[in-house]
Amino acid sequence: MNSFRKTIKIQKQLLHFTPDDSRVVTRFFTPGNPKRIENIFERILLLTQKQAGDILQKTLKSFSGRHRNIKRIFKDNFDLIIKEIKFENDFSLEQKLLIGSYFTMEYSIESAALFNPSIVVHPSQADSDSNRLKVILSFRAVGEGHISSIVFRRGIIKSNGVLAIQKNSALVERVDRIPDPSYHKDDFILKLKELKSYESVAKILDNLLDDFTFDELKEGIRHFRKKKKGKQKKVSRSCEDGIKILMWLANANYEIKFSAELDLSSRVIFPISENEIKGLEDARFVLFKNGNGNGRDVYYATYTAYNGFTALPQLIETVDFCHFKVSVLLGEGSKGKGMAIFPRKINGKFVTISRNDNENLYIMFSDNIKYWEKPILLKPPGFYWEFFQIGNCGSPIETEKGWLLLIHGVGPVRTYSISAILLDIKDPTKVIGLLKEPFLTPDESDRNGYVPNVIYSCGALIHQGKLILPYAMADSRSGIASLELKDIFDNMDYY
Repeated sequence: MNSFRKTIKIQKQLLHFTPDDSRVVTRFFTPGNPKRIENIFERILLLTQKQAGDILQKTLKSFSGRHRNIKRIFKDNFDLIIKEIKFENDFSLEQKLLIGSYFTMEYSIESAALFNPSIVVHPSQADSDSNRLKVILSFRAVGEGHISSIVFRRGIIKSNGVLAIQKNSALVERVDRIPDPSYHKDDFILKLKELKSYESVAKILDNLLDDFTFDELKEGIRHFRKKKKGKQKKVSRSCEDGIKILMWLANANYEIKFSAELDLSSRVIFPISENEIKGLEDARFVLFKNGNGNGRDVYYATYTAYNGFTALPQLIETVDFCHFKVSVLLGEGSKGKGMAIFPRKINGKFVTISRNDNENLYIMFSDNIKYWEKPILLKPPGFYWEFFQIGNCGSPIETEKGWLLLIHGVGPVRTYSISAILLDIKDPTKVIGLLKEPFLTPDESDRNGYVPNVIYSCGALIHQGKLILPYAMADSRSGIASLELKDIFDNMDYY
């Protein structure tokens, strides 16, 4: 049904990003039952020193090539499991490592799917000429139990729009949160008021500095409970519920840091907090100009943390893809999925595209990158291919004609299609151009998979007059398409 005035030629590359079950990380593994844990300890301790040594060496030989510093992993997991039981014994280092190995498992992070990609300019272009652009792609990787994580790839876009991907590292590594991160009291107050839990824990926050640490928060809670019990013998149910929400919020704000020596493709942002136990979904990365206020660019990404019941919108911040800061997004406007941040401020405000009601496109403005409210309706579904709902395909891209916003629409038989609208450069609440037809729809080469007829993107970029669009196919795998930016503009209806 395409009715373009000029044919929009889509170049689909042969390059596909498909699940790779060899990419594994380690996880702590426990039966949970203290008696079963004790039984495992006792069986291991019945081994002779030689037997234990032989089993450990065999295990190390089998897994040391799959993980960096496997001994450290075993030791850390021993330290975790020993906290779960009361087991008195003078363990040797060899015994600790062997015990730790039994409470370690591998998890194949992308064995099921690799999809919902975004693409941004690499922070370092030092060894790249003007015709070639170094880029970073992010993906939603899915493994056993449908747990999602965020993974990365490095690539180079050539002058003809073809993307070449650098070889993946054989090793994959996740990291734990940085201990004792610093929190901003004002952010907590905003979120607690939004959740109607502030009054019950206000006195705890009153005794904390404007910037406080996790240990200081725990000490403040301990002091509050002690004082309450001294007067009332016990802490009220409403206060305990407030404390749970306070700790839940603290655990959802964290930092992680990878070694700069670790290849980008080896870094995986794996669920850490209780809010993320079922995964991190649909990260939309964008290079934000002067993002941290001191003239240095920063990368932001919105994503959805999912615990199996509730979706929680979160924000990632990084300047180097080594050190990541994760925060909860605040305000009534941050509810829902699919936020995409503009790559710079407009009229002194942060701006984001959203889908607050899961049906229409909205736009929001804020003085605080973390706090969003008062959504403004930008575009409702208007064409047959988007009657069910619409959403964005990543952050708007600045062009000389306006803000190019890629959108997806859901039509008959839950078929997803990708199209575009154009927003006014100074006032992005105004839609000044749009394509009445999608330029990318599922065909026989990409419609089949885990969720048929779905194509989707979390971000694109422009290079040498071409739109470079990584897109997901059927919630299973990803591909790359490119098209002339001029063709999009030539086929738009303008207002």
